[in-house]
Amino acid sequence: MSAAAEAAAPAVNMSVVRWIGFKTIVIREFGRITRIWGQTIVPSVVTAVLYFAIFGSLIGRRVGVMGGFDYKQYIAPGLIMMSVITNSYGNVVASFFGAKFGKHVEELLVSPLPNWLIVGGYAVGGVVRGLLVGAAVTIVSLVFTHLRVEHPLLVIVALLLTSVTFALAGFLNALYAKNFDQVNWIPAFVLTPLTYFGGVFYSISLLPEWARQLSYMNPILYMVNAFRFGFLGVSDVHVGGAFALMAAAAVVLFSVCVALMNRGAGIRD
Repeated sequence: MSAAAEAAAPAVNMSVVRWIGFKTIVIREFGRITRIWGQTIVPSVVTAVLYFAIFGSLIGRRVGVMGGFDYKQYIAPGLIMMSVITNSYGNVVASFFGAKFGKHVEELLVSPLPNWLIVGGYAVGGVVRGLLVGAAVTIVSLVFTHLRVEHPLLVIVALLLTSVTFALAGFLNALYAKNFDQVNWIPAFVLTPLTYFGGVFYSISLLPEWARQLSYMNPILYMVNAFRFGFLGVSDVHVGGAFALMAAAAVVLFSVCVALMNRGAGIRD
């Protein structure tokens, strides 16, 4: 190319390039979620129906009032948050590990997109699935019980912080996973127990002192209670501390994921 032609060539606006790349990742993730909606959305809806039917209706009659509310009303925010956590995490770990397994992650690595933008794009994809499933489970909840909203802003903030945190945790899992067993290990043996013991189905005030102190070490307890406080105005933990914990976890996980991407951990081995 001649010097004149080079001079006439328009300069590449990297901000536009990065925005297009980020938007492409998010649109691809959204398309994947909606294309296989029978796998990404329906299972959580069916699970929520079963929880309400078994725990809410059958067991709830014996439990009676929990935290000053009907049992079904009390567990509804926890069930919504549980679906958001599992789907935000599951979407990113499956999608990014699929990119590694299919060998098309290299296309991202050689693109002009910075690693923080790649991590952000996948995290947003996880948040989108978490919000879609959360909305679907909320509709199911309204079929079984009345949900009042005491603090709408806190509901939204808790939802976003939680979904971002677990989307990034899923990205971290996908980075280190070597096979599909390692993709499923953490959700099955870490995430599920923490969720069930995270105050979804009960108030920790019912627990003996040693179990209550142990529950305070569970980060999901703070997320569930912050979300429940937004709906019902009750919480087993300090709400301000819960939001601070979620924000700190999101920042730390994002920083760790970007640092690992910069080192090539899990993707250049």
